[in-house]
Amino acid sequence: MTEIFEQKSEVLFAADDIKRSVSELGKKINLDYKDKNLLVVGVLKGSFVFMADLLREIDLPLMLDFIKVHSYNKTRSVGEVSFDLDLTYDLKGKDVLVVEDILDTGRTLKNVCDHFSKRHANSIKTAVLLDKPSRRVVDITADYRCFEISDKFVVGYGLDYDEQFRSLPYIAQLMI
Repeated sequence: MTEIFEQKSEVLFAADDIKRSVSELGKKINLDYKDKNLLVVGVLKGSFVFMADLLREIDLPLMLDFIKVHSYNKTRSVGEVSFDLDLTYDLKGKDVLVVEDILDTGRTLKNVCDHFSKRHANSIKTAVLLDKPSRRVVDITADYRCFEISDKFVVGYGLDYDEQFRSLPYIAQLMI
């Protein structure tokens, strides 16, 4: 499997590059959320690796929660966002940071932020590992991002193709 994958992929961001970028992002978040009531919300499944590493870089009191949504079928966005798992915490009085693996069309993140905005949070901001602005179809911009990429299908560091390749320590373009 690894040999076949290596023939059909190209590494875009090595593990060291990712670590460095996540650390820098954590420093910005530490400054911006000092003295705030931070609730970090991970969008499952893709954000879990990024979120875990990002949380280790945030040196502030915080709460964490997860949501699970889906909008993809294999490699294509299906255009609709469905919530499979919602938050366990009340957002009232919280400063929410939504952590997502990739900002692509923007539909998922926009729907999540709109869903949360009705719940009386103090603020809602977004942090993404990858930003793919060339695919955007809704008006949304990440507040924090590690990397911008062109229109490539990528896997690794939590990102998958049909539930495969999430455990790769780097991010690679999958040639399919």
